[in-house]
Amino acid sequence: MARIVAILAMPGVQLLDVSGPLDVFAEANVQAGKEIYRLRVIGRGPGEIRSSSGTRLRPDLVIAQAMEERIDTLLVAGCPNFADARPDPAAVAWLRKAAPRARRYGSVCSGAFLLAAAGLLDGRRVTTHWAVSARLAAMYPAVRVDEDAIHVRDGKLRTAAGVTAGLDLALALVEEDLGREIAMKVAGQLVMFFKRPGGQMQFSRKGESLPAGRSALQEVQRFVAADPSADHSVASLAARAGLSLRHFARLFRDEVGVTPASWVEGCRVAAARRLLEAGREAPKQVAARCGFANADTLRRAFARHVGVTPAEYRRRFARA
Repeated sequence: MARIVAILAMPGVQLLDVSGPLDVFAEANVQAGKEIYRLRVIGRGPGEIRSSSGTRLRPDLVIAQAMEERIDTLLVAGCPNFADARPDPAAVAWLRKAAPRARRYGSVCSGAFLLAAAGLLDGRRVTTHWAVSARLAAMYPAVRVDEDAIHVRDGKLRTAAGVTAGLDLALALVEEDLGREIAMKVAGQLVMFFKRPGGQMQFSRKGESLPAGRSALQEVQRFVAADPSADHSVASLAARAGLSLRHFARLFRDEVGVTPASWVEGCRVAAARRLLEAGREAPKQVAARCGFANADTLRRAFARHVGVTPAEYRRRFARA
């Protein structure tokens, strides 16, 4: 019998969170030469689902009917407002019943918030879009959030990072079911990576956040950002703020959320990203302009913050 793949799409859903995985499973049927997967979109209630782009989806089932289906794989698609919205009680109640009955379940992007509200992520390692990963971890402390992963497998749970990562997750599920050869054919037909290089932090702009904390600390942060190549030891920054070294370090960590040294390194990496995207200078020059001792130091710091090497980052993001 065909395996039912069901995607729960709530009002305001990100369209690609639904259509991307479904296209991967549909192409797997083509490459396998038979219907391996039967695809279903599940709605909160009757009627069309208006997506975040304004496009409307017509669900195959509503949650009241879906318990009658033998769902093999259940995924929750994300919505741009899931991190801020109150979880839908009916959807949460349905997920608590339906997810344990499925062979595997999971989410794409911010769909993880709905699973977390249902208690289905407690004690599990998961991922979600980098922009809301900290929010998920803060709202649900029992969940272990990997903010860099493209997709994560933990038991019968599968979670994917933002939007296009839903395709990566679906392809991984096809490989689980049908093997590497079919999955590679699907990737080739859809012109996508079989295994995407690097994690999602290469797309993140977390290191370029606005200055935080009291005015004296913000002035120090602006000073560092204006000239990342200068000497920015903790002692020199404390002196600039007019504070003792110990008081400055404690205040900075409490109000900004990281140590001064970590913030300086992140600021320098952010500057390096901009230079690498411009694509004109050699790594040695980029390192010098951003305050790193040499290209090796830049490479190690860059890999810690971004998840890929400077050379890999330049290949993917440099302007022509």
